[in-house]
Amino acid sequence: MQDSSSSLMARAAAFDDFRRNQVIHSSQVDVEKYLDAPDLSTHVKTAQEVIDEIWEEVLSPIQVDHSYTMPWLKTHMSFRFRPGEVTLYAGSNGGGKSLITGQIAMHLMKQNRKVCIASFEMKPKRTIYRMLRQFSGVNIDEPGFTSRDKVIAKVLERYEIFVKDRLYLYDQQGTTSAKQVIAMARYSVTELGITDIFVDSLMKCVPAEDDYNAQKYFVDNLTALARDLNVHVHLIHHIKKLQSEEVAPNKFDIKGSGAIGDQVDNVLLVFRNKKKEHKIQQGLLVDESEHDVLLMCEKQRNGEGEDWFGLHYHRASQQFVEAADSVPMSFDDKGNF
Repeated sequence: MQDSSSSLMARAAAFDDFRRNQVIHSSQVDVEKYLDAPDLSTHVKTAQEVIDEIWEEVLSPIQVDHSYTMPWLKTHMSFRFRPGEVTLYAGSNGGGKSLITGQIAMHLMKQNRKVCIASFEMKPKRTIYRMLRQFSGVNIDEPGFTSRDKVIAKVLERYEIFVKDRLYLYDQQGTTSAKQVIAMARYSVTELGITDIFVDSLMKCVPAEDDYNAQKYFVDNLTALARDLNVHVHLIHHIKKLQSEEVAPNKFDIKGSGAIGDQVDNVLLVFRNKKKEHKIQQGLLVDESEHDVLLMCEKQRNGEGEDWFGLHYHRASQQFVEAADSVPMSFDDKGNF
């Protein structure tokens, strides 16, 4: 028992060290230094330089695909993330946006992307704890869970290896400023080599819902940052309150300025199947093969177009999976616990 306690204490100490090394505090970011865009004069090219690049691309025997996928196989043929773009995830409160983007972030890390999560609604410790459950594929908090402490220690050990040098978290909760977020993003890219930045959420960066100019300015700056630094920005946002929570939204239901959806490259709407949930609550029979969540691609600037993907919620792991009978996905290729 003593050896077990010592092992757990050692793992806890190691995890604290991990958090210290991979958590970005707001005091670390010099807003004035990282706010302004770099000198873009080097971006001015002659037409001939661009044509030469096209010839090189066409004639190259090896075509390199720099895009990245989402976790679900059914999405791979029609949607991919590309450097230099911004993806907007929009949905209602409690609609599963943070869970889905957390799962996407881990899948990006599995593809050797370096991720920074800036959640202004959850502390880094809470963000990681939720991701641990998705990573393990089981409910590590279930009462009476067999050998709970040993399993959590094993989860932490594997998770630390998986996220080392691939996951950073920005530690600032509550309302922030657009300038602070832009500076944080530039700092993350230039100092840490981050390739994917998750901002949760837009309304914490521009708190006034009717300040459309500020929203437009902020999203415009994010798109410029993504393009200039060749990174992907994942921006989480909300939709307006609809006449019924059973009604599927569309891109015109995004809260705030219409310019938000116009400026970003991709729009993904997250919609919980409330009609199915209400039937279950009423004790009615439901078709288990029917999706729990729709991930609706309402815009894709450089892809195959729009598509809707039905996903199922695996409650124990808090993962979204392909089908009702799908098992939770493994992120480090060692299986689940």
